[in-house]
Amino acid sequence: MKKLSYQTLEELNYDGYLLKEAPERVLQFGEGNFLRAFVDYFIDMMNEKAGFHSKVVLVQPIEGGERIRRFINEQEGLYTLFLRGNENGQKVNDKRVISSVSRCLNPYSEYEVYMECAKNPDLRFLACNTTEAGITYDPSCQFDDRPASSYPGKLTRFMYERYINFGQEKGKGFVILSCELIDDNGKELEKCVLQYAKQWKLGEDFIRWVEEENIFCSTLVDRIVTGYPAKEAAAICEELGYEDNVIDTGEVFGFWVIEGPESLKAELPFEKAGLPVLITNDHKPYKQRKVRILNGAHTSMVLGAYLAGQDIVRNCMGDDVIRGFMERTIYEEIIPTLTLPEQDLKDFAKAVTDRFNNPFIDHALLAISLNSTSKWKARVMPSFKGYVDKFGKLPECITASLAFYIAFYRGVRLDEDGFAGVRNGEEYAIKDDREILEFYHAHRDDDAPTIARAVLGNRGFWGEDLTVYEGLTEKVAADLELIEEKGAYELMKQCL
Repeated sequence: MKKLSYQTLEELNYDGYLLKEAPERVLQFGEGNFLRAFVDYFIDMMNEKAGFHSKVVLVQPIEGGERIRRFINEQEGLYTLFLRGNENGQKVNDKRVISSVSRCLNPYSEYEVYMECAKNPDLRFLACNTTEAGITYDPSCQFDDRPASSYPGKLTRFMYERYINFGQEKGKGFVILSCELIDDNGKELEKCVLQYAKQWKLGEDFIRWVEEENIFCSTLVDRIVTGYPAKEAAAICEELGYEDNVIDTGEVFGFWVIEGPESLKAELPFEKAGLPVLITNDHKPYKQRKVRILNGAHTSMVLGAYLAGQDIVRNCMGDDVIRGFMERTIYEEIIPTLTLPEQDLKDFAKAVTDRFNNPFIDHALLAISLNSTSKWKARVMPSFKGYVDKFGKLPECITASLAFYIAFYRGVRLDEDGFAGVRNGEEYAIKDDREILEFYHAHRDDDAPTIARAVLGNRGFWGEDLTVYEGLTEKVAADLELIEEKGAYELMKQCL
């Protein structure tokens, strides 16, 4: 079977969109599954629908990964992307050959080739997803490192090369699209770059150029990417008629919010291409929507659903009681506390239900349960407090989610391997910070009122004492007693 290439597609009479030649206007730090199913997909669509006419150069952010780079280059940057899931209740399985990528570079073995990209007058956009740990300032990085070990160090050196070649020309700086999952990712990246500029004594003119000629965009990314489908790959290639070693898969839903000036809408014609990409002066309300609705729905529902006998998210959506509990939590207790227009919030919530019901993703409840203490604090507690402030009473479903959380964490055995709970006579792993597990182990024999008071009053968990909320301790204790007597499923029923 022939490898995927432009020639192979021509021989197979492939009639989909392909862009064989175009200027390299985008450089991307990261060659992994997520960016290829998200950023490079959107650029490919923008090439087709809005004449963006751009290729993307991929750069390995770390020294490993030679295998992926080799496969990408052998396939001339081409790969097949499958976007699969539910849309408006209908099963979707879309296939597209992505042709927006030109090549993949390793800056550790091809440093000069990589730095040569900074001299390309067409280059305008930089995208990155170097993980949450990637945007950190490491003072050990030096200007002469080839390349710097930290991503912001690499970027600073690359930008300085750009400045040396084009610093006197307007419009030759970069639009930098940071996709890391940290707050204000673009602003944090800019801070690191400016720290290196000062540490390396690159001069006030360079610092001024960084600040005035470059746009560091904080962005919100939203798409579950499932990556290379190892178990299906052979059958998929047989059906495609070619060998593709970097097939990528993800969910149909995708949404990208880019914080930047109005002028970016002309440079990045996502809207003209009809894509779910929003350029706005403030990305934070959209991040709040995602965290509070999507992540908050997960965190408030999954522990109770697991105790009720479920194991994966999709099956929860097939149960009227569990799905009803989740939807009541979202529509009646979370959405009323948010600031975006109500219809926007409801449309997003509807998409969440479709996403949770994705027939192509087996999302395990136990995987989502990891670190549920900090997740409840970050994702659910703001909705709890907002509801109490707005309505002057406890939100019934969110309060029940606290009881599910405590019941799930009521383990029986703590050892060096972790903390074990029991469901239907079988042990399950409770995974969180060690001190949290030790707390629950110490309180494992408490009755419901005692453990409810201890958990809610633990400032180390929540940053405050939740027992001050009138009636909360008593309601959580009563919900816990109901779970112990009749099960989590019965509490969900009562919430409905």
